[in-house]
Amino acid sequence: MEQKLILITNDDGVSAQGIGVLTELMLRLGEVIVVAPDSARSGAACAITCTQAVTLRRRADMERPHLMVYACSGSPVDCVKIALEEVCPRQPDLIVSGINHGDNASCSIHYSGTMGAVIEGCMKGIPSIGFSLRTLSHHCDFSPYSEEIVRIADFVLANGLKQDVCLNVNFPEVTRLAGMRVCRMGRGRWVQEWISANNPRGMNAFWLTGRFLNLEPHSEDTDYWALDHGYGAITPIRLDMTAYDVFPQLAGL
Repeated sequence: MEQKLILITNDDGVSAQGIGVLTELMLRLGEVIVVAPDSARSGAACAITCTQAVTLRRRADMERPHLMVYACSGSPVDCVKIALEEVCPRQPDLIVSGINHGDNASCSIHYSGTMGAVIEGCMKGIPSIGFSLRTLSHHCDFSPYSEEIVRIADFVLANGLKQDVCLNVNFPEVTRLAGMRVCRMGRGRWVQEWISANNPRGMNAFWLTGRFLNLEPHSEDTDYWALDHGYGAITPIRLDMTAYDVFPQLAGL
């Protein structure tokens, strides 16, 4: 029987710890192809490279049986696009992105390069999952979440996902998970997003930072509540962003 083929990418770069851990976990389930940015692309969202050429370089030093690795000069979405057309010998059975250093809960999904790649895979009709860890560290202990990552990926390989639906999976940084919850996106926004920086040329300069404002901290069915209380959060995401309930309001137009 032909082994399952799994495509892996991320937005932290091909050498990030998270993608290395994810690769080891996915090798339990099938053959793996990694196509990831050659350096960090955090915050890339669904960006594509359309004003310059994209390069692709095979990383034979990172390969072994059942594993091929490529570094791409483009965005996470570019990585998925070029992998499907130029690298994968057939359509992957699964696309996974991550493990991201930093959570992608609530509105952060809209900024996330990790989830941008997942959304691209979903648009291509391939079951796709994003995995993220709420941490500020680039050197983490991923062992508390490893079995859940494998279990979720194996479930999707066996059962698929509904058309135009992908999964956004986030973990809190804990030594032991309280459990897993299927959640909705919490309502929130980022505030106080810029700090000024010294610029030697006297120009205005700023660093992006920010504080997340949870607009419904007491709602127990959200991804943010789950993370705040030690649970892993599984949020199914639809590609269709149409607000169907607003149709009657706009009928007069």
